Amino acid sequence: QVQLVESGGGLVQSGGSLRLSCAASGRIFSIDVMGWYRQAPGKGRELVAVITTGGSTNYAGSVKVRFTISRDNTKNMVFLRMDTLKPGDTVVYYCYCSAKGPSSWNSSRDYWGQGTQVNISS
Repeated sequence: QVQLVESGGGLVQSGGSLRLSCAASGRIFSIDVMGWYRQAPGKGRELVAVITTGGSTNYAGSVKVRFTISRDNTKNMVFLRMDTLKPGDTVVYYCYCSAKGPSSWNSSRDYWGQGTQVNISS
């Protein structure tokens, strides 16, 4: 099993910045993709940004010029730098990873964090 713990959410004024962090722990052999999704009340979970072990990234169009995803493979951590935040960014953000473990024989599985609330005041 893999556990994901997010941190860094909170309240910030419109136009401000936040940095989310997520640490993966547990019986990990390897992690392929790490990233962030978000979900507004009554809506489905949507992609924010993901990053592969090699550093390839994919962003939602609505955040591409404002958010930056990065990861530290040595620490099994992923980060999301969010700039120029808007009231529409007020949702719960979930950390995600696709991981294999405890051995290479195990199939890769998807894991989710518990979510961290981001509130942007206008």
